[in-house]
Amino acid sequence: MTSRVPLAARRSLSAHPLRHAFGSLKLRITLGGIAALGLSIALTSLLLVNRAERATLATEREHELAESVRTAALLSRRVVALQQALASVVPQLDAATLASDAALRRFIENQPYLRTLFPMMFVADPQGGVPMYADDKVIGPQNGNLADRDYFQRTLVERRSQISGVVRNKLTGEPVVVFTQPVLEAGTVHAVVGGILRLANRDLIDGLVEAQDENAAAATLVVTDTRGLILAHPDRQRVMGNLAQDPRLARAFEAWRAIGSPVESQGLVIEQPDELVSVSGVPGPEWLVWRVRSAALLLTPLHDARQDALRAAVGLVALFSLGLLALLGWLLRPLTQLRDRARHLFDGTLAPQEGWPVAGGEIGSLVDVLRRVGTERLQLESRNAEVLGQLRSVMSAAPAGIAIVRDGRFELVGTAFRRLFGFDTDPPPGTDDPLLRQPVHRIFPSPLDPPVFAALEQQAFADQRTYMGEWQLQRGDGSCFWARLHSKPVDADDRSRGTIWIVDDIDEAHAAHEHLKWRATHDVLTGLANRSVFAQRAGELVTALPDARPAAIVFIDLDHFKPVNDLAGHGVGDLMLLAVAKAMTSCVRASDLVARMGGDEFALLLDGCSHDTALRIAHDVRDAITAIEMPWNRGTLTVGASLGVASLTAQVRDTAQWLGAADAACYLAKNTGRGIVCSAVEPVVDTPPA
Repeated sequence: MTSRVPLAARRSLSAHPLRHAFGSLKLRITLGGIAALGLSIALTSLLLVNRAERATLATEREHELAESVRTAALLSRRVVALQQALASVVPQLDAATLASDAALRRFIENQPYLRTLFPMMFVADPQGGVPMYADDKVIGPQNGNLADRDYFQRTLVERRSQISGVVRNKLTGEPVVVFTQPVLEAGTVHAVVGGILRLANRDLIDGLVEAQDENAAAATLVVTDTRGLILAHPDRQRVMGNLAQDPRLARAFEAWRAIGSPVESQGLVIEQPDELVSVSGVPGPEWLVWRVRSAALLLTPLHDARQDALRAAVGLVALFSLGLLALLGWLLRPLTQLRDRARHLFDGTLAPQEGWPVAGGEIGSLVDVLRRVGTERLQLESRNAEVLGQLRSVMSAAPAGIAIVRDGRFELVGTAFRRLFGFDTDPPPGTDDPLLRQPVHRIFPSPLDPPVFAALEQQAFADQRTYMGEWQLQRGDGSCFWARLHSKPVDADDRSRGTIWIVDDIDEAHAAHEHLKWRATHDVLTGLANRSVFAQRAGELVTALPDARPAAIVFIDLDHFKPVNDLAGHGVGDLMLLAVAKAMTSCVRASDLVARMGGDEFALLLDGCSHDTALRIAHDVRDAITAIEMPWNRGTLTVGASLGVASLTAQVRDTAQWLGAADAACYLAKNTGRGIVCSAVEPVVDTPPA
């Protein structure tokens, strides 16, 4: 039995073994079960972990808010305690003590508790002088003056205790916060007692702001004023910096400012990706306590638990998969036998009724269907081969080029079609047809033609008619020819079955037609446009009035041309006319029209040209014609020219009037003395050349 395996079947049978393995029904069902089980486990784990994460974050967010409120309250109480401690020593500063440096020194030395609270203390007079200053190294008067400090002036004016913002110590230059208490007598401020806290040493918030420990999930606590100036930070180098430059709290600070910069003692939660941020206000000094904690690090235990759960799930899925695969292998053994038999369905190694497995149910039904398909396939292949042979014989015998095109490619081509495109009538045995399965755009010389052709063809088919058109096509060697192409669908109801092309060579007829068209519009001798074309182009300009561009007509009548014909003959006269045509063409633009009106009369149509420019061109043309010298056995032959120029004006009614004006100007030049240029606009006569 002859084997005729279709191309698609051969490709399928020769596919990579791995592709067959992954196309196995057993493996597909197993993979489907694995996917369903894995997806359900993954979704369940994801939902549970996400719920746990949300609950954890909500709890921790409330905890962080409570911590920031608690810290702010502690800081507020500490501030009050410092103010009370400072106020408690004011009664000891009577007028006598304030008037004596020795008494002030004893006052400072007798305040050990106050000096443990404030590393630096001072007593200032109302003018800002500092008669007594004390720190851990020195006790005595200082030359500095506090009158320019805002907190000092507020103490004098308001006559009550004040807390400064962050300022620089005038003596050491370090950042400090100053607590002041006025010494009053009869309602008048006699002195000011002050205590100074170093921010660099965390005197203000010692015990409240702890440095970041090794626990990555620990919270960072920062204290600022309402301007964002940092009063306390785990990183001491950031003290006196601005919170807007802090990498973790910059966005939270901007968000707080965006909602109006509230100083809330009850605290606020600031939303920030991957962070838990809360802020609480400290009443009195108007400070802010910020807490920030990494949400990602907080959720690390939950993520670790999810990874452990997924690893356990993968193990369970693997065991389930092995069991499912073994069960399916046993159940689908008849299907494996059917697959092995189906591989030989088209290669002809087995008879249609041989080698099929015995099975029931769906597999048995599939066996019966495939057995019947094998039998019917043999019958169909035999019939198709007979019809295809008949079709090839018809296409080979047809005198016209015939091809069948499907999906933009040649599916079947006839002998005459190959001959039209310069290929052998029949490919040599064992070689591929040079046109078969090639794209149809290969025969079009221009890449713009195929889409236009396709659109016209589809429009004709939509109108339920055969397409016919003339196209320039390209042979295999690159040469081109004109052809008439007929096209119609193989089946009008099913366009997917392709189309039939019939191609006729009309190259000679097309060339003859083009030659006739050229002769109808050109002078045969000179190749210039003839009178009818000239009148048509001039009429188009007249029709555009009054919006037409400037234009001019120049009529040219040769002088002394008749003697050339009489003396040298009409052959030499024709050569002179050719020389004149070349001379005129060299004086004008490529867009200008040069025409032979008949005999020795010529004309120029100058579009977009002013009257003065037209006169200049007319002079150039006259000079070029006069310069022609044609050698002759009795001497040299020359001619001259008389020219008339008429510009297009709003007064021109029609083409005949415009042409008549140029002709009249030329006639005037002829009768005035020849060899000159006359204008139809102004009756000025130009003198002939010397």
